Amino acid sequence: MLPRLFILIFITGMARAQSSSGWHDPSPHKVQFATVEEGVRLEVLDWGGSGSNVVLLAGSGNTAHVFDGFAEKLTSFCHVYGITRRGFGASSHPDTGYAEARLAQDILEVLDSLKIASPVLMGHSAAGGEMTRFGDDHSDRISGLVYMDAAGDPADWPASSPAYLEIYHKLVEASRDEPKKPEADRSSFEAYREWQVKIGEVATPESELRNLYEVNPDGSMGRSKNSPTIFRAYGDGAQKRDYSKITVPVLAFFPSLELPKPLPENEQKRTATVEFNAATRAYIDRWKKNMQNAPGGVRIVDLQRANHYLFLSNADDVIRELKLFLASAKSYR
Repeated sequence: MLPRLFILIFITGMARAQSSSGWHDPSPHKVQFATVEEGVRLEVLDWGGSGSNVVLLAGSGNTAHVFDGFAEKLTSFCHVYGITRRGFGASSHPDTGYAEARLAQDILEVLDSLKIASPVLMGHSAAGGEMTRFGDDHSDRISGLVYMDAAGDPADWPASSPAYLEIYHKLVEASRDEPKKPEADRSSFEAYREWQVKIGEVATPESELRNLYEVNPDGSMGRSKNSPTIFRAYGDGAQKRDYSKITVPVLAFFPSLELPKPLPENEQKRTATVEFNAATRAYIDRWKKNMQNAPGGVRIVDLQRANHYLFLSNADDVIRELKLFLASAKSYR
């Protein structure tokens, strides 16, 4: 019997994902699987590159393939990896193990298995939870942490506040007469991506969509592959953010919270918009203040006209700041 923490790496090729129509993932990554505990293995993408090690961590519901396209832009100055957490995509989907401490341990097991020395962990959205926990417990194993709209605190969350929800519903009510956005076009994955752009969002990499949704026999986009039960377990495992033990440098990106220009002419809509913006800003300001407790130093960058997936909407800004951050993190080590 192999030791429990013995890591098996399975090299499965450059383009594992494909559909019955012959679609292949075009991203130039190597796909591997690392066993992090008995019966649980995680998908690890390796885009290669030279320089500092950077490990990308996706948000809730996403896989490491969400970074396809972005990761390639980093390989000229760092070696880029991505981890798909348990419960999602091609990684194992166990019933347990979704508390932050276990998810942080999963990251540690992958770093050990691939011998990734002193990486910068770069996480999006809900990945801020396990990334913060990793920094609390294992700052000695990393060079820095980069939060990409990933500082939301589950213990101080807008949707948990009846007062905030009341403000939100006022805005929804005031916007009721506005034209509705066109319904999603799911006739093909490319059509869905075009719809995302049409409504003002950023297009999700097709490789990621194919990891998130089934492919119908006619090539259209089918139902979600994600399990509501796992989503709940993942959410239940989230904890209050504590940055006070993180001794490495921190870089945090936030989409700039801007009022529309011009403000709505309708008085009800204008008042509701200003009130909702102020209420949201109060949460974000508290998250930023809490993050400043990290003793390793914190740089906060507000990105103008940024989407939640800011590494897609504002890739050039993120790359510019990341280069500067890696230089400072290297000197720190």
